[in-house]
Amino acid sequence: MLFSSVTFLYVFLPVVLVAYLLVPKKAKNHVLLAASLFFYFFGEPVYVSLLIISSLSDFFHSLAIEKCRGTKKAKWLLISSLCVNLAMLGFFKYIDFFIVTFNGLTGLAIPTLNVPLPIGISFFTFQTMSYTIDVYRGNVRAQKNLATMGTFVSLFPQLVAGPIVRYSDIAEELEHREHHLQNVADGIRRFVYGLGKKVLIANAMGELCALFRSSPDQSVLFYWLYAIAFTLQIYFDFSGYSDMAIGLGKMFGFNFPENFDHPYTSRSVTEFWRRWHMTMGGWFRDYVYIPLDGNRCSKWKWLRNILVVWMVTGFWHGAAWNFVLWGLMFGILLLVEKLWLGKWLEKAGNVLPRIYLMFTVIISFVVFNASSLPGVWQDLKGMFGGLNIPLVSAEAVYQLKNFALPIMLAVLGSTFLPNRLVDKIRTVKAGNAIVTVLEPVSIVVLMVLVTACLVDGSFNPFLYFRF
Repeated sequence: MLFSSVTFLYVFLPVVLVAYLLVPKKAKNHVLLAASLFFYFFGEPVYVSLLIISSLSDFFHSLAIEKCRGTKKAKWLLISSLCVNLAMLGFFKYIDFFIVTFNGLTGLAIPTLNVPLPIGISFFTFQTMSYTIDVYRGNVRAQKNLATMGTFVSLFPQLVAGPIVRYSDIAEELEHREHHLQNVADGIRRFVYGLGKKVLIANAMGELCALFRSSPDQSVLFYWLYAIAFTLQIYFDFSGYSDMAIGLGKMFGFNFPENFDHPYTSRSVTEFWRRWHMTMGGWFRDYVYIPLDGNRCSKWKWLRNILVVWMVTGFWHGAAWNFVLWGLMFGILLLVEKLWLGKWLEKAGNVLPRIYLMFTVIISFVVFNASSLPGVWQDLKGMFGGLNIPLVSAEAVYQLKNFALPIMLAVLGSTFLPNRLVDKIRTVKAGNAIVTVLEPVSIVVLMVLVTACLVDGSFNPFLYFRF
């Protein structure tokens, strides 16, 4: 069930929210648990069992780890817990990739299993693994209530695509949280703005990408138009979803961590990854990079650590070599910046570093979205004149004119300009009153526009369901 669907917006969410607000405090987690399991069952009726297995495994493992913390048994219990989660992730997400790769190396023809990818498995397995690791480290106490543990793992606002919420982020709120109408209002506002980003901007960019892929009238301009459109689509799709998740969390009394902070305004790849998918970056830092000794080791081991982390980061996104290439590309760029380029970027002003960053990001997302490694090469050749195609085609010009408005809105919306405009309005006389009036009006207008698009059956994919 997509957040950006009529069923979710006008049936599921209102019913769950009303039921949640009406029941006493002791029953609120049970309502959330039941709603979350139904939410996942609605999209994955078979694989909801994986969610339950993951919850039960880490619940009992963490209790045992806490009981014998500081002993070798605790370490083996942690390894056992990680093996359960990684085995699920490895089988359902990577088994066919491993078979195809093995066949390519050996010349064999072992048939693939065609295992469907369970929605959100990359997110909830990382979530549960971080919980058990934190219990082992003594950073959090093991949760002794199975229903509360199940609520943490299956919490539907962030279940299928993040942000990656660690147990330590919401441990207190799982047990004791306050419910105010102001929180609900703040959550609705954040949710609707995210919904608008997803439906009105990301979907438009996705439609342009689909038109490019299906068009026989290719040109260099059309390849660049596609590359820019996908770069905007993935940002507004994922950041919009994160906004919706954070807004839903507020409605139910939770404060989820932020996941995006205007990454396209960055001046370096290093800064970009401090602003893009921040919960994922924090996860790999705390549970992969630092355990490898981070930068507290020899220079060569430090270089190795960065490359290993980014190779794993790329592989986490998808079971294909272009994702590994995408991750290694960023690992190498980060190393180059840390070793020498970063100093130049700091002194180069604002324009050149931002051109460098956006050029790098656009190329990276072409690699990310390719169907295969040959597809990567095909797209890059198309962008840089390596194919036997014209610089400009009639359809490219037509689509550029057709999508000019949503592209401009997307570019402006990815910057700090909208926030600065609101802040500027607040500084004038009666500015706060103007914003107070315009804010609910904008929410109503957005909901009307979004609903019209959804009822019309407009293009409405969600990219991160693939990961």
